[in-house]
Amino acid sequence: MTILPRTFYTKDTVTVAKNLLGKKIVRKIGRKEISGIIVETEAYRHKDDPASHAFRNITERNKVMFGEVGKAYVYFTYGMHYCFNIVARNSRFEAGAVLIRAITPEKGIEIMEKNRGMKDSKRLTDGPAKLTQALGITKKHYGLDLTINSELFIAEGIKISSKIISSPRIGIKNATDRLWNFKIGTR
Repeated sequence: MTILPRTFYTKDTVTVAKNLLGKKIVRKIGRKEISGIIVETEAYRHKDDPASHAFRNITERNKVMFGEVGKAYVYFTYGMHYCFNIVARNSRFEAGAVLIRAITPEKGIEIMEKNRGMKDSKRLTDGPAKLTQALGITKKHYGLDLTINSELFIAEGIKISSKIISSPRIGIKNATDRLWNFKIGTR
């Protein structure tokens, strides 16, 4: 399995969001490995993106977005859910990250079902909070280097043979005109 190198994340955040579709997220828990194929992402940049956590500048919560690319940005939202992002940007921006919105489970599905307390394979990881719960991603993964073989990383996955669908990002109030939500389309 080939882990994505840091250079993969040094392109424009929007480009990286598209390029992450079809890649594999791998989570190791003890001796067990669970994984899934990334099927939906959203790009969040910096000063040109009022929907981004980095828009107003650096804070304790978002500081990893301003750091080295290829690191995990995990935050707690709505007082109950974690969301998993990957820091990605080119040299034109000081900050940026890609939210992983959905995956198709591949390996360790029974562990994901146990973590979610459900067996509905269609709804198991079809949202950002659902996938973090299924994979056991928490605030302890904040800042983790995803470019090395550790308990959480991103690897090469599948070649996408269907169209990528672009649409407005979900659940935001600002910059709703940006079509920076990306999904693998149906054949």
